[in-house]
Amino acid sequence: DQLYRFPQPVTEQALQEAEYYIDSLNANGGTEMKPALQAALADTTENHDVRQVIFLTDGSIGNENELFQVIQQKLGNSRLFIIGIGSAPNSYFMSRAAGFGRGTYTWIGKQTEVQAKMQVLFSKLEHPVLTALDIDWGNAEGLEVWPQKYPDLYLGEPLLLAVKADSFPGEIRISGAIPGANWKTGMRLQGSNSNSGISVLWARKKIAALMDQSVNGNERGDVRKLIIDTAMKFHLVSKFTSLVAVDITPARIRNEILKSQNIPVNLPAGWVYEKVFGQLPATATFAELHFLIGLVLVLATIVLLFTRKYVWLV
Repeated sequence: DQLYRFPQPVTEQALQEAEYYIDSLNANGGTEMKPALQAALADTTENHDVRQVIFLTDGSIGNENELFQVIQQKLGNSRLFIIGIGSAPNSYFMSRAAGFGRGTYTWIGKQTEVQAKMQVLFSKLEHPVLTALDIDWGNAEGLEVWPQKYPDLYLGEPLLLAVKADSFPGEIRISGAIPGANWKTGMRLQGSNSNSGISVLWARKKIAALMDQSVNGNERGDVRKLIIDTAMKFHLVSKFTSLVAVDITPARIRNEILKSQNIPVNLPAGWVYEKVFGQLPATATFAELHFLIGLVLVLATIVLLFTRKYVWLV
């Protein structure tokens, strides 16, 4: 649902209407985020201003790839900032969605964290440091940079790039746009230190970028092979590779009879599980209603079955 169909100026009346609208909301059913994303990312304005979209949810979102596609296709001039509420949001989805949306991810696990973490987010939104970022790598040979698409920079958000090359220039040129002006600077690459862990960091960023490409259906073929080859070379876990440890030490007597039993799992903090219908938080599905409907249909089927049998005997 939407309060407004078009962006509104920030006036006292608009703020009061928004607060009243939010207070009147009643959450029920499952978390249906796709239509909300499509509505929020639909740019109805004619200008080319950067739009900042806030995505806030405490729900356990499951259709990640479908939502990633919506973000990639509809982002345009928008920037997506994700806020996860509660002890068990889908952090995998939210962190990657923030990457696709060229924004940031904020996790609020406790009510006591709301003020501090939201203030940090508001500061970022109010102070975009650098946009339209570009790097001139000069005469570098065999260059491979991950991520390949540079995000916008906000207050307190550094840019980390993992770069592999056969040879580096002595200096690179970095340019971008700051509010009201263009900006550029140079950075010398000499005097750095060597560390074996940097190659693993580069490989992780490469695998993550290649997995992002799989959202568009390129998971098979060349992309899949690149992920497997990179993961195997650098001994990394990925969607297609695993690390297996084999323990040959006996843990029990060979002829001892095994016993099995159900072991309860720990629920996320703040969740309460109802034994009657298996009820989870309010953003879960209509499991209780579906159970009752199914029970009624089963009873109706039994009644019809006995009714038909009775008429046939007569």
